[in-house]
Amino acid sequence: MIDDDRISAEAQDSPKQEGAGRAVRRGVIALGGGAALFVLVSMAFDLGWLRDRGEPVKNREAPQAMHTFFPPGEQAIPDGPAGDAIKRGQAIFMNTRMNAKDFVGNHLSCSNCHLDGGRKADSAPMWAAWVSYPAYRKKNKQINTMEDRIKGCFTYSMNAQNSPTGGAPPAGHDVYKDLQTYMHWLATGAPTGKKMLGAGYPELDKPAGGYDPARGKLVYDAKCAVCHGSDGQGQRDLNGRLVFPPLWGPDSYNWGAGMARVNTAAGFIKANMPLGQGNSLTDQQAWDAAAFIDSQERPRDPRQKGSIADNAKANHGGDSYYGKVVGGRQLGAGTK
Repeated sequence: MIDDDRISAEAQDSPKQEGAGRAVRRGVIALGGGAALFVLVSMAFDLGWLRDRGEPVKNREAPQAMHTFFPPGEQAIPDGPAGDAIKRGQAIFMNTRMNAKDFVGNHLSCSNCHLDGGRKADSAPMWAAWVSYPAYRKKNKQINTMEDRIKGCFTYSMNAQNSPTGGAPPAGHDVYKDLQTYMHWLATGAPTGKKMLGAGYPELDKPAGGYDPARGKLVYDAKCAVCHGSDGQGQRDLNGRLVFPPLWGPDSYNWGAGMARVNTAAGFIKANMPLGQGNSLTDQQAWDAAAFIDSQERPRDPRQKGSIADNAKANHGGDSYYGKVVGGRQLGAGTK
């Protein structure tokens, strides 16, 4: 968040692009589902019409003490070694499975949870994360550097335990250097130690009636399945490229990932889903959809050394289905 109203060129589309974006969004809403919607959305992203622009979510009022920030546009990437590192980091971020394949054990990329290449407000943007570390994390009860934080993403969100090397990149690896260079560049001009509008994921108040996976399935079938598949395993384009990520099962994030917590997933869903239609779901729908998604089996928690019950007590509390019985079976055993 800077105070000089500096807005990147990337955040400003030409009238032609804006018109195309509006036309695509109207088409998405009108078609409402099926193969036509899948193809349309795939084309829209390839052409850049549905590219998120990093603006704050409109229905979230900015407290007076918060700052609005816009990251630099791609045209601002410098020439030379620094620019080369930024571009490598961007490539890893956008297609992690391809560009850091030795350390990825599923079909996800950083950009699946941090939208628009880590730019979009309310999807845990990298410009906000960069100026927030080092920081203490309750998850591992210690001060984390940004490299530590990225290692955690590989360990849990990328399910590195199932990668070719069996773990996250070792300390000091070039993958960390390039990703951090990209994040540092995205945060150009962002103030350190200030509260920034759109940082992290929104924190939703829990509905008075709680949340329910059965209700969530209805939301998922109506709003999510067209992109992520009725089986939650994502969708590929005509060239076999994964366009929409799997949300559970062996190719998704494992039980240790932050997105496996219902409250985290609910905030992400509310602000960002369906894609291009953020804040169109009610809070209740977002909580219920998150409950349905996170009550499905997924890869095991790599922290589990003993029983599921012991690990649940040590590492899972609050809004997690890990270790709970759903549909007659205890969750947490993992997928093969």
